[in-house]
Amino acid sequence: MTPLSYLKAPFWVLGLAGTDKSPRKNPLLGSERLNTWGLHKKRVKLAADLAAHRRAKLAHLVDREQQAFFDENGYFLVKDFLPEETFRQLKEEVFNQPFESREMRQGQAVTRMTLLPPDVLRRNAALATAVRDPRAINMIRYAASQGGQPLNFIQTVLVEPLKVKKKDPQSDAHADTFHATSKAWLFLQDVGEEDGPFFFVPGSHKLTKERLEWEYECSLTAAKDLRSHHASGSFRIKADELASLGLPQPKKMAVPENTLIVADTFAFHGRTPSDKPTVRSEIHWHMRRNPFLPWTGGDIKALPGLKDRGMPVLMDLADVAEKTLKQRNVWRKVGEVMVRSQPHV
Repeated sequence: MTPLSYLKAPFWVLGLAGTDKSPRKNPLLGSERLNTWGLHKKRVKLAADLAAHRRAKLAHLVDREQQAFFDENGYFLVKDFLPEETFRQLKEEVFNQPFESREMRQGQAVTRMTLLPPDVLRRNAALATAVRDPRAINMIRYAASQGGQPLNFIQTVLVEPLKVKKKDPQSDAHADTFHATSKAWLFLQDVGEEDGPFFFVPGSHKLTKERLEWEYECSLTAAKDLRSHHASGSFRIKADELASLGLPQPKKMAVPENTLIVADTFAFHGRTPSDKPTVRSEIHWHMRRNPFLPWTGGDIKALPGLKDRGMPVLMDLADVAEKTLKQRNVWRKVGEVMVRSQPHV
């Protein structure tokens, strides 16, 4: 800590009332003393209580049977999500032309982001239909316990275990943050057991007494943890710890193409390691808003001029921050590439 760093103190305080999650970046969140007094524990509990309050308001958006399954397990799973002809056209649009893309490497895995600004959606009718599907949007809202507009893009995960030995950090079971938030995937091809499928720990979205105590224990040491993602507030959990929280082992989501999965990623989840090269493409959404809002509306990203520009705007802002503040944007531009082409980073 330097005298100059204390100028950031007001932002650290404001972060406590918002989405700040990193004990390493926010010294208040990383304070062993404050967390011994219950800072992290109280944020987690308050966020969970408000999420339950908001979900009750959003319950009318989803089918009652699907809602009951989600409430118990923490995810939605819908096979044959799009009509057959729409899905066929969607695959033709996605796989048969190049798109402006970005890539991020994490160990042996490269994640490719293909942005979907309004001009791309205007030229690709099935793609527009898929990303704007109201059933998917409503499940995403319910899972996140938030109203508003989720962000979306085409995501391709390219794993190179024979080429790069460094571990993919997303292969560790983890929670994305300390509160309810959602991610969704509409898979564009079959995903088998050996294809590096998404995995999920059913029921781990619930804030039980055991989970809250685990969060408390993590908060005391996270800032000094050698695992960078854990120290940044995306807490990792070992397989042998799950049973002590009353949880089952992770479930591999090996699914056929045209399956939609929507998950609350406060739950423990990750990417199954693969010992062979794999490529997996999907329409991807995610939604994360301030967990301490008592209401479900008021999302600026849902305004008419921003509704389909959320992710492109965020990437542009990240590029500006890299140039002016020297904050590196991990999503590197790779130009126009085919969705399933070889990695460029």
